Amino acid sequence: MEIAIIAHDGKKADMVQFLNKNQTILQQERIKLIATGTTGSKAENAGFKVLKMLSGPLGGDAQIAARVAEGKTQMVLFFKDPLSSHAHDADINMLIRVCDVHNVPLATNEATAQLLLDAIAQQS
Repeated sequence: MEIAIIAHDGKKADMVQFLNKNQTILQQERIKLIATGTTGSKAENAGFKVLKMLSGPLGGDAQIAARVAEGKTQMVLFFKDPLSSHAHDADINMLIRVCDVHNVPLATNEATAQLLLDAIAQQS
């Protein structure tokens, strides 16, 4: 199962903390993590193996959306910062739309992401 992880700048530390909290689930052999560039680097620094795309503003969100559309990515964990504006909002909205079109689970906050990972853990 391929899971995409993305976090806005104000949420990157929260994402790393979330990854560490769920390390047992996320480091299973059947789980593959992909990420936008900077989020991926932070995850790697925390000890996770991650396939990095471009940075979000440089096209990483679009790359992940393409993988969702191709059926390669089965879940997206996107810790959005609702208190900041983002120059690449069009790409973010496109990623959300593609997840909806292809019925791919998308969490935009930690509480929802935890529910999704708990569901994966129950399948083990």
